[in-house]
Amino acid sequence: MSTLSPPPKRIWWNEPIERVELIWIALVLIWGLIMTFMMPYWHVVGKQNLSNEAYRTTPEVYMAKAQAVVDKYTIRTETDRQYPVVKPPVGSDIYLVARLWEWWPIFELEVNKSYRLHLSSMDWQHGFSLQPANINIQVLPGYELVVTVTPNKSGEYSIICNEFCGIGHHTMVGKIYVK
Repeated sequence: MSTLSPPPKRIWWNEPIERVELIWIALVLIWGLIMTFMMPYWHVVGKQNLSNEAYRTTPEVYMAKAQAVVDKYTIRTETDRQYPVVKPPVGSDIYLVARLWEWWPIFELEVNKSYRLHLSSMDWQHGFSLQPANINIQVLPGYELVVTVTPNKSGEYSIICNEFCGIGHHTMVGKIYVK
């Protein structure tokens, strides 16, 4: 007899279950239920997850919206690539573009004021990671994700791509200034 051919007269599901196995099955079931109910609880009470909206879009439509905001609210340019620094009015919709291998534009926001941040990718899947705030959002082409942000500390925040997007992935760094 081997493990590949079980005994012919024994059917495994007719065998009695040991008491220890029943205790482990009960513990796993109880823990699974606790964790299932904790997810919505922490979303509402603990404010652990971002509430967001998502819409279908195309790169052309999204880029037109982002360009309109940049054209209207640019206050200066920065870095060797001449990135626009955009200072939108409080409460407005701001559009951040992810594309190989940059976050465009740079935003200058006010502390303790809310903005509706729109995110979309022009080409591949990217990961929006706002540091040091530790906010992580998956950014996909064809979708416009909207998140309400209220910066509560002044400073310079870095936007890092945390989804591998090609050979220049390590250079995909953006900025948000909060004043």
